[in-house]
Amino acid sequence: MPQIGSFTLLLAQALAVYSFVAGALALYRKDDRLGETARRAGIACWAAVTIAAIALVLAAFGNNFSVAYILHHSNRDLPIAYKFAALWSGQEGSLLLWAWLLSSYGLVMRLRYKVDPQLTAYASAIVAAVQVFFLLLVNFAAHPFGLVTGTIPPDGNGLNPLLQYPEMVIHPPMLYLGYVGVTAPFAFALGALIMKYPGEKWIHITRRWTMVAWLFLTCGVFLGAHWAYAVLGWGGYWGWDPVENASILPWLTMTAFLHSVMMQEKRGMMKMWNMWLIFTTFLLAIFGTFLTRSGVVSSVHAFAQSGIGIWFVWFLATAFATCVFFFVRNRETLKSEHRLDSLISRESSFLFNNLVLLVACFAVLWGTLFPVLSEWVTGSKVTVGPPFFNRVNVPIGLFLVFLTAVGPLLAWRQTSWDSLRRNFLWPTIIAAGTAIALIAGGMKPWQDSAYFYSLMAISLAALVMATIVGEFWRGGRVIARQQHINILEGMVQITRRNTRRYGGYIVHFGIILIVIGFAGVPFNQDKEQEMGFGDKMQIGAYTLVCQSFTQDDTPNYGSEWAVLDVYKNGKKIDTMFPERRFYKASEQTSTIVANRSRPNEDLYLVYTGKNPDTGKPIIKAHVNPLVMWIWIGVVVVGFGTVLALIPNTKPGKINATQKERDETEAAVKRGAVEVGGD
Repeated sequence: MPQIGSFTLLLAQALAVYSFVAGALALYRKDDRLGETARRAGIACWAAVTIAAIALVLAAFGNNFSVAYILHHSNRDLPIAYKFAALWSGQEGSLLLWAWLLSSYGLVMRLRYKVDPQLTAYASAIVAAVQVFFLLLVNFAAHPFGLVTGTIPPDGNGLNPLLQYPEMVIHPPMLYLGYVGVTAPFAFALGALIMKYPGEKWIHITRRWTMVAWLFLTCGVFLGAHWAYAVLGWGGYWGWDPVENASILPWLTMTAFLHSVMMQEKRGMMKMWNMWLIFTTFLLAIFGTFLTRSGVVSSVHAFAQSGIGIWFVWFLATAFATCVFFFVRNRETLKSEHRLDSLISRESSFLFNNLVLLVACFAVLWGTLFPVLSEWVTGSKVTVGPPFFNRVNVPIGLFLVFLTAVGPLLAWRQTSWDSLRRNFLWPTIIAAGTAIALIAGGMKPWQDSAYFYSLMAISLAALVMATIVGEFWRGGRVIARQQHINILEGMVQITRRNTRRYGGYIVHFGIILIVIGFAGVPFNQDKEQEMGFGDKMQIGAYTLVCQSFTQDDTPNYGSEWAVLDVYKNGKKIDTMFPERRFYKASEQTSTIVANRSRPNEDLYLVYTGKNPDTGKPIIKAHVNPLVMWIWIGVVVVGFGTVLALIPNTKPGKINATQKERDETEAAVKRGAVEVGGD
């Protein structure tokens, strides 16, 4: 297997080089036959990388410890699912996964070349160039099939205990699908710039690829957050770790692009801006990979320090220089066709949205790199922790939530104050009522800024929810009157007629649920205590009683855990089992959190170890309000994104009165109903 894997990676390298060189020559000479050979070489490259990836997985399943990568990241007693996950658990394997995913995106692109043969040919050549770089890495800088010299050990070192959790079987592939998926819209955008592509068709193609990458990256980021919450045992899900920050940077710029691209489609505006948003997203995805692998920053999520970082530096410099060269050369094709007519318009809301997202991106990037920059300049590393990121990004996030509420109420070009005031009245009343109810319920925002931000977050969430429900209601009411159906059927009809718009509203609704989950952070409680037989711990409304603590042993790990009965208001409501494991192959420990999750709050228990003097377990308990809404919100976001990708259904013919037609026309002008669009 190692020989097969090594050979197919070298073959893939040759095919990628040919696909790039032949593709570029074919475009220059306008030689369709040569271009076809380049396309087929790209497809064959996918087959070669696939065989290499399968060879590495089979080596893990076969316990082939002559392969150094398998020796360091697997062992005989490792469960099957985690043997498969060994493919991306280390530097070399994860780069092979990256190369395979990139070739898979390229495969789809090349099989769908008839969508626009010339633009796809340019994009295919650009993807091939990126493939050349990553295949160079796995062939010469981080070879996954390197062999062990000397005596082959009878067993491997085992998989990192932190990775032996079910979510880690799907979290890294999801994250990589997002990172790698950015290459496709980047390739289409750069290709369109190089060929001076007329019209906006490339935007329609790019938007779909970007939405797919955005969905995968969103899932990957939040799966990582859930993994941190369930495995690391610190009671949180986002610590502003450098690698966490690196994953959010391209997400922010992609989110900005998905909003501002509508201005280019509708009004022919922000063409240069959108081009650079795509370029920046791609560069940030590569930059995030550089941070993870270079050792520049310290992180629990990062791979070991290596010399591979310089490869990424040169690639980033080359990619940036290429983008600048073609932008300067062809920027005349990116002139806007219209200007902003009014600050009270949908265009202005998208513009402010973009500016705020980019400010957030810069703030996160600056905070992440500041320790490195300070060390370079002064010789001493100045650490930037969560307080900085929270202080800067929480107000930015709240402003974004406000824009999410206002945007749907604005029409294109210009919105009258009367229309805005009329449509904003009830959502404002609902938001104000929410704030009053929270204060009456005991929230005191004047005591602490964190409480104030929490109050604002929940109140603005109510504002957005009311706005979104109002949009569905108004659009559904128009359809219901036309077709003489009930309002719910009307909402379904209007959603199916414009899946992109109403799918976007559902995505916004999911984001608001996530914001509600974040709003519970200021009210978190935690307590740590030794707990022997019969000992009690009181935290919040819960009483924990230790019934026993015990041990177990499996071929892969030994474990010890506590058995804790949970009481609330004197009534037993659950029994929980926080656990601590010792993995034999790697000789490392890991916690398995016990979490009782409900819509109002989580009861989160961690077995941190035993007191060596008393032999009693040490239990750390957390009460974390509203966390469940984060995970529910992610599911809603995923549903809305998938819905937005589904093509619209065409409205059937209806016999409407003149009054109903007038109402529909007015709704279309205001933006509540859109029967066209993508």
